[in-house]
Amino acid sequence: MVDFLYRIRPFQPADQPAARALILAGLAERWGTLDPTLNPDLQDIWTNYIVRGGAFVVATCQGQVVGTGALSVEAPGVGRIERVSIHSTHRRHGLARMISEHLIGEARQRGYRQVLVETTETWESAIRLYTACGFSPVAHHDGDIHMALTLKK
Repeated sequence: MVDFLYRIRPFQPADQPAARALILAGLAERWGTLDPTLNPDLQDIWTNYIVRGGAFVVATCQGQVVGTGALSVEAPGVGRIERVSIHSTHRRHGLARMISEHLIGEARQRGYRQVLVETTETWESAIRLYTACGFSPVAHHDGDIHMALTLKK
């Protein structure tokens, strides 16, 4: 087994091309096809996440962006984790969990009382990840599972 040294840090505008490409590649791999126009938030990550009060992080390994994750403001006191994406060569090393836990910590620092996630009901690895991080299912709608994590004060 190869050991990787990861660094999770805040997104910088220079990360835009690598972060967008990583997320879109992961979606195309998952679904077999991709219409990039369905992901307009990725055209300007800084504006769509940071400027709007959220957080966006990248995970790097040897200076390369190999993971991403975002915490959006859903409502007062409520955040949403999204855009967790890991390069295919770095999966199964705990990186998605590291990013998710980092974002949960960010939500705690911001005083959020709840964090939400949403994924498709068939994306078993994502459901396992979020369950391992403490999320519980709260709803199913149109093939998606909605999960929530209540943060303790």
